[in-house]
Amino acid sequence: MTSPGTPTTGPVLPSQVSPPEFAASELRPGAITGVDVVALPVLPGDDGVLLGLGAAELADELALDLVGIAEVHGLTGATGEVAAVPVPDGTPTNPTLRLVLLVGVGAARPIDLRRAGAAMAKAARDRAAVVTSIPAVAEDASPDDPVALEAFVAGTMLGSFVFHWRSTGPEHTPVRRVVLAGAPAAADRAALERAVALGGAGWRSRLLATVPSNLKNPAWLAAQAEEVAAAAGLDVRVWDEQELAKDGFGGILAVGAASATPPRLIRLDYTPAGVSARAAKKLPLVVLVGKGITFDSGGLSIKPSASMGSMKRDMTGGAVVLATMAALADVDCPVRVVGLIAAAENAISGSALRPGDVITHWGGRTTEVGNTDAEGRLVLADALAYAVTELDPALVVDVATLTGAVKVALGQQVGGLFANDDALAAALITAGERAGEPLWRFPLYRGYDDKLASKVADASNDPGGAGAITAALFLRPFVGDVPWAHLDIASVGDVEKEWHEWTVGPSGFGSRMLLSWLGTPEPLAGVPH
Repeated sequence: MTSPGTPTTGPVLPSQVSPPEFAASELRPGAITGVDVVALPVLPGDDGVLLGLGAAELADELALDLVGIAEVHGLTGATGEVAAVPVPDGTPTNPTLRLVLLVGVGAARPIDLRRAGAAMAKAARDRAAVVTSIPAVAEDASPDDPVALEAFVAGTMLGSFVFHWRSTGPEHTPVRRVVLAGAPAAADRAALERAVALGGAGWRSRLLATVPSNLKNPAWLAAQAEEVAAAAGLDVRVWDEQELAKDGFGGILAVGAASATPPRLIRLDYTPAGVSARAAKKLPLVVLVGKGITFDSGGLSIKPSASMGSMKRDMTGGAVVLATMAALADVDCPVRVVGLIAAAENAISGSALRPGDVITHWGGRTTEVGNTDAEGRLVLADALAYAVTELDPALVVDVATLTGAVKVALGQQVGGLFANDDALAAALITAGERAGEPLWRFPLYRGYDDKLASKVADASNDPGGAGAITAALFLRPFVGDVPWAHLDIASVGDVEKEWHEWTVGPSGFGSRMLLSWLGTPEPLAGVPH
């Protein structure tokens, strides 16, 4: 209790751990000093396992049969297997060495290296530094296309992810430094910086999605965007509730009406470095729209308690857009990008949105509310209508944890994709495969349009049946003829058990995929604009 007049403050997020830092060296692992862990790749062979670059020299220094030790531990070289070999006295070259990790890399494809990086990170947590030659096993390791390096770095970073709100600090911390030894791609500084940017975006989106909602509200999310904008050189604008009302953002206002923390619309603008204002106007514009529901109770159509427990992550789409915008310069995105985050808390009070209410979106289209728990499409509709009318984009991509139906269809390892343009869909699918954030395309089947019918408004938000498809069809009129993709990532929004680079809790799925796409020389290739 506080005495009358005593000022009170809201919750304060404890200082969080940082992902590992990365460095590169052309030396072999055993020749690098000042590290307490060496991680060596283990590959399947015809007559037992094979160890990768640097293993023979290190085995000689340690006077150990590392191949024999791997076999004693039952290693087969399968991806993600790990055996820990204590070396309490170090080596003459590196007396600080205390642990050798033997890590399976399977066929050494990007997916294998991503998972090997995650396995290494988990085994090396709480350590000061690890040197590894795992990326050197990739046959396609190339500075011209460093996909293997990107995969390993992202896996290492995200496998290290920690969030805590403990009075005693985190239970574990990521290894502080990772040195990549002997890999040709690792010697390319630009490639390594890009890989770290991709992994860092995944970390940021996961962190934002994990922050509890007693701190994370629309105003807090807007403040995070302002910090990102200042650090990344982005322009930023935030609409408060009065400005939202003045400008006609009826969907965002309606969803946020019951909350003690009013809604916000956040806009971030990126222009490629070195481009003049005049030249920038000639560049095509991509708009990213993120669902930013900072907590979703379901509103008056309240969720069962079991379904509400993870709803702090219902702003994952907004987190993905924010993390993507923060890293566009790091991947040399060649086009202009605007990020829009429609942020609201779907709460319950006397001012709550009711079933049967009719709301008017930005631009005038109306929706009859059949279910207040179908709120994400209401806020996205406002942002999409604003984007296509006011910003004249070449294309629009929205990202949202939108429907339980997509999870029923896809399980929890692949996100849903809808698109009205084949080239855009193909580009996103390719980027998702590269980044380890796979997508599966669904049809925008117009045969279900009649399910959206309302007797009093332009559409209903509760069409029923084929839920992922009808949600996408609800959004489609708000983009008109503009090339558009809708990413329904509710299927991959939560991770229920540790699985390679995916840690338990909100996933932050999507930012690595968007950056892999927007960081290509021609992200709009084949898309009419």
